[in-house]
Formats: sequence, structure tokens, C-alpha cells
Amino acid sequence: MSHSEDPAEDHTEEHTREHPEEGRPPATQDDDRLTPVLRPVRAGNGFEEALEQILQVVRLGLVPGGERLPSERELADRLGISRVTLREVLKVLTSQGLVESRRGRYGGTFVRPRPEAPGKDELRRRIKDVDVEDALRFREVLEVGAAGLCAAHGLTGEQADRLRAALAQTHDAPLSEYRRVDTLLHLTLAELCGSPTLTAQYAAVRATVNDLLDCIPLLVRNLEHSQRQHTALVEAVLDGDADGAREMMREHCAGTAALLRGFLT
Repeated sequence: MSHSEDPAEDHTEEHTREHPEEGRPPATQDDDRLTPVLRPVRAGNGFEEALEQILQVVRLGLVPGGERLPSERELADRLGISRVTLREVLKVLTSQGLVESRRGRYGGTFVRPRPEAPGKDELRRRIKDVDVEDALRFREVLEVGAAGLCAAHGLTGEQADRLRAALAQTHDAPLSEYRRVDTLLHLTLAELCGSPTLTAQYAAVRATVNDLLDCIPLLVRNLEHSQRQHTALVEAVLDGDADGAREMMREHCAGTAALLRGFLT
């Protein structure tokens, strides 16, 4: 990566002419979608914790393949680290083939598109050491708690709009994008509950759950059912119905858990 002030500022007309695909502006970034994951790191482990958080952004699909990460300046500010440390983090991600640095008028650090999905045997190998029951139970505790807190404490008008927008994305998403926008809806709800600790724990467990979900097929019947549950859940939260929100989230988590247990255990 260039050690200039910001990769987005390293632009030359010659490079843009050679790489016309880089002459287009990147997809608009919605900073809110990164809020549940990116937070100031603790002193002492800045490199490791920053790497963990940006890996979660990539693994959860919060910045889809082909889109640009926030600028170095913004990432360093959000994480509370120096730009020297951030560049070391980005160097690791680049070496692993997860991001790439581009120059040009609209340069920066871009998430690389995910490769072809690995076979089921490879996916199962990756999760062989995952305690499925532990992950599912922890997820349920966090999600049910978050839903209840959001409903009980209420949301501001801006927060309610964010939640509605995240729900609308799940209704409009093509099948290939569904898991990513579903993740974003759940992360939004976790972030809006007002507990950064809960949000951070949920982001971590959701990454594990997504690894599990990648091992089973996307079932249209199940997705239709999930969408009805999502709608009822959001309505309960917006109505301030804490009991209803908790019950709907518990039911929703139970449906996902049933599928994963059926396929994987």
C-alpha cells in the first residue's frame, strides 16, 4: 500500500486512462452499517483488535465485494489507532487476498469479491471445531435481549428509519444477496439496543453463524417465513412491545437453529 496521506488522494490521469474501471466513483458507503463492528480498540492490542474488526466487516459482508472501505483517515479515527498501525493491518488483509489497493481518481482499499463458494466438504472442514449448540444458544440470548431492549427503551425517529430501511433491503434483495442483508438487519437491531458490548459480541457470533449457514442450502420456503418474522419483529420493536419483540426473535432464532441442527448435527 502507498504511504501517501490517503490512497484515494494518490490519483493520476494516466493511471485512470489505463484502468477505466477505476474511473468510476465507488458505491456509496452507508457509514451506519459499519457502526456495529468498528469501535475504538483497547490500548495494548491495537493491531490485533483492529485486524479482528476489519475482518468482521469483510466476513459479514458489510462492505460487499468490489466496494471501497472507508478512507485510512476515517478507519484510523474510528478504531483509535495510528495510520501506521492501520497500514500494517491492511497489508495483512492484502496478503490474504481479502482487499486490494487501487490508485486513480477513485482509488482506495477495496474488498475483493468472494471467490467461488467452496464445496460442502471444505465448508464442513472449516466448522469442524465449532460448538454448534453453544453458538446457537449464545446467539439467541444476545438477539432476544437486543430486541427486548430496543422495544422497551424505544428508538428515535432516525433509528426507526434505519431499522425500517434495513428491513426493506431484505425484502428487495436477490437470493444471492439475501444472507448479507439479513446479517445487516440483525446487526442493526443489535447496535440500536444501546449496548456496545452486546453489539461486539453479536458481530462475532454472527460471523460464526454465517459460516454455519454457508454449509446448508438457501431454502425459499424458509426465507419467506423468515421475512414474515422479520416484519413482525420490526413492528413489535417500533410499537414498543418488548414481550412481543422478544418472543418473535426467540421464534426466529429457533427456526434457524432447527435447520442448522438438522443439516449439521
